[in-house]
Amino acid sequence: MSGRLAGKVALITGAAGGLGAEIATRFAGEGATVFVADVSREQGEATAAAIGANFLPLDVTSEEAWIAALAAVVDKAGRLDILVNNAGINIRKAIEDMPVESFDAMMAVNVRGPFIGIKHVLPLMRAGGGGSIINMSSICGLIGHRYTNETYTTTKGALTLLTKSVAVRYAKDNIRCNSIHPSTVDTALVQAMLKDPERRAERLGEVPLGRMATTADVANAALYLASDEGAFLNGIALPVDGGATAD
Repeated sequence: MSGRLAGKVALITGAAGGLGAEIATRFAGEGATVFVADVSREQGEATAAAIGANFLPLDVTSEEAWIAALAAVVDKAGRLDILVNNAGINIRKAIEDMPVESFDAMMAVNVRGPFIGIKHVLPLMRAGGGGSIINMSSICGLIGHRYTNETYTTTKGALTLLTKSVAVRYAKDNIRCNSIHPSTVDTALVQAMLKDPERRAERLGEVPLGRMATTADVANAALYLASDEGAFLNGIALPVDGGATAD
């Protein structure tokens, strides 16, 4: 199959639905062998079947699960060229109301998950001559955001600096690591959250382009960073935000 990712093998976490599924679909359409990884087996298998990809059950907080998933990738595809750490959660409570257990849960998925994945992907990519790691952060990994809780911002800020640390240490192995920082993405979950016209107007008002990001906007950025077109991009924090962080 031809395409911008022809011959490449990609694993995308949190890919059963939403943004992760859009990235998986985009990558598969560009010729990649795609592994859809998620804790949701039924939805993940359906997504994988729809786009001609492979499904992997993966709890990103578990090192054992990561080891098993990557062994399955190697067994089926022989290599891994692209990792997209997309899985993430947001428990929407302000710091004064956030239980420590909820803080720990968000750290586990949003930071521990990518950390473990990168830890075990690096040897595979090194053996294959290089690769591209893409971490899905947020504008909340770049700025303090008045509408977002402090815990989420903390996790995404940590992911931003994890990205840069990996980028500078492993560039010698031809492994690039970059992060993407979307503003509010127009998903079904967000549509439900922003049913209140005032709340929706608040979010749109912070974006100079006057609309929310689409899943396609973010998937296109991921495709660029994953492809050879982005071969000299390493350690960047790429806002996909309509100018929200430029204001």
